[in-house]
Amino acid sequence: MVVIVALALGLALGIQAWIVKPYKIPSESMEPTLDVGQRVLVNRFIYHFTDPSIGDIIVFHPPAGAERGGINECGVQPKQGEPCPQPTAAESSQNFIKRIVAAPGDTFSVKGGHPVVNGVEKKNEPYIIPCGSSGACNLPRTIKIPPDHYFMMGDNRGASDDSRFWGPVPRSWIIGEAFATYWPPDRIGTL
Repeated sequence: MVVIVALALGLALGIQAWIVKPYKIPSESMEPTLDVGQRVLVNRFIYHFTDPSIGDIIVFHPPAGAERGGINECGVQPKQGEPCPQPTAAESSQNFIKRIVAAPGDTFSVKGGHPVVNGVEKKNEPYIIPCGSSGACNLPRTIKIPPDHYFMMGDNRGASDDSRFWGPVPRSWIIGEAFATYWPPDRIGTL
């Protein structure tokens, strides 16, 4: 009996460590797509076989400083009207969840809270809460996403601390793609 319990526990821990891991949504930054307290399942192995894509909702480690917000989030001092072009060098131990809006090599700016990728504004985003009037809603100065980095934004554009403030995230800091919700019961489904 002890062997069976040990095997079951080992299997459960192995699945969480390498295949699928549950996460709880900690903030309102992904509303209305994901609510505070909602729980998601994250595929931890998908990006071993394919590249992340624009539109994927992912769990990742942000750059060090992002978990505190405010000052010293960006790895360099951005120019006026520019999204943060470079993350801090260190990886935070915190987990964030956001949507990928730009990929390696893309040019990027923000207009009215919408990403402008390679000169094309993405206005068809029915899943977002509009940005409002904060300074991060309009960042017209274009940056180039570095190789092997991804730019993230929360769906609640006016209430999301995201790559606009702390820069693109290296692929190696990505944990996996959120693919389903399992709590609360009325929100069970795929993303």
